[in-house]
Amino acid sequence: MPDAALRLKSLFEQLLGTPVLVRIRAWDGSEAGPPGAPALVIRNRRALRRLLWKPGELGIARAWVAGDLGVEGDLYAALDVMAGLVWERGEGAKGLREALRDPDVRAAARGLIRMGGPPLPPAPPREEVRRRRHLHTKRSDRRAISHHYDVGNDFYEIVLGPSMVYSCAYWEEAGTLEEAQRDKLDLVCRKLGLKPGLRLLDVGCGWGSMAIHAAREYGVSVVGVTLSQEQAAYARKRVADEGLTDRVEIRVQDYRDVIDGPYDAISSIGMAEHVGADRYLEYARVLHALLKPGGRLLNHQIARRPQMDESAYSVDEFIDAYVFPDGELAPIGTTLTQLERAGFEVRDVEVLREHYALTLRRWVANLEAQWVRAVRLTSPGRARVWRLYMAASALAFERNRIGVNQVLAVRTPEAGTSGLPLRARTWNTGT
Repeated sequence: MPDAALRLKSLFEQLLGTPVLVRIRAWDGSEAGPPGAPALVIRNRRALRRLLWKPGELGIARAWVAGDLGVEGDLYAALDVMAGLVWERGEGAKGLREALRDPDVRAAARGLIRMGGPPLPPAPPREEVRRRRHLHTKRSDRRAISHHYDVGNDFYEIVLGPSMVYSCAYWEEAGTLEEAQRDKLDLVCRKLGLKPGLRLLDVGCGWGSMAIHAAREYGVSVVGVTLSQEQAAYARKRVADEGLTDRVEIRVQDYRDVIDGPYDAISSIGMAEHVGADRYLEYARVLHALLKPGGRLLNHQIARRPQMDESAYSVDEFIDAYVFPDGELAPIGTTLTQLERAGFEVRDVEVLREHYALTLRRWVANLEAQWVRAVRLTSPGRARVWRLYMAASALAFERNRIGVNQVLAVRTPEAGTSGLPLRARTWNTGT
């Protein structure tokens, strides 16, 4: 009688020291676990070897991307359970060494090894990026951006929808993703005080949505810079289709190479996560120097929770290997300090954490609705990466493990006149 699922459930609970609140479906067709719960589908023994060779997040990610591991039922509920078992309990080599001091844990590990078959480590999926030291040179940044963004504009159209905005939307109680993204772009424009005759620099301009909205709705001249060739080609076509080539220029250019300032305003939406802790002050100083006195910066950036020992921070293994190579998150307090060290006066911080969770759930729904086409445009592994990354990120925002903030900062001149209204947040009224 097939019994692999029951044996796995028992071994996992022995190894983790807690009940496993998902069903387990094994390669032999057997099932075990709470009725009605989402099912963790272990399609072959290779999944066990991946988990044994890389305990924790990276092993799970490799098994998922390779198709050795899957979920049937509510993906978010399954990931929530797994987060409690893995992400919030500690993982990796150090955690494993500590756990293996327990004889019961050692016995469970031996049981999984026997079930896993030949002990050789499986090769990582081809979608995995070889991990390296985070240099954040211009060359390494181009390579990292290409890995993430140059996977096909058609694929991003599926995920992002017609707005082609790859950052947190701004939600009312109800509304479509496209409406929420339009409202976010409009909020940024109002915070920056855009009006005809001004020059805007859009750093990390993506597929041109912010540049087009600012030029079309607020009459400004825009330079958008990106390191992605595919993004730039797509954005230029959109600009031409909108009849805005006289007001919008899209460049393939590193922000550190922009020399045609000063600008009246700078938007940086979802780009600063790529900069890196060691380069962040340089980033802030470059943008400060590109603004004219009184100019405004809108920095829209994901943040992580601070740690008691900041030196212990390490980059998320799955994100680094499969999604954002070299991406780094900082606490909001660190970001504010660096901006002010560069000479900015920080005038407003708006937290949009719940808004990003809603946005990610819409992106996941878009991907799932066109799954077959998404796989055809990329690869099964790449599509699995995006489904896992976006669903897990939605939960991380909902559980306050990460956040996202819009920071409005001004290059306030020596006379101290910021140019902002005396009463804060008049931009939220739309007036």
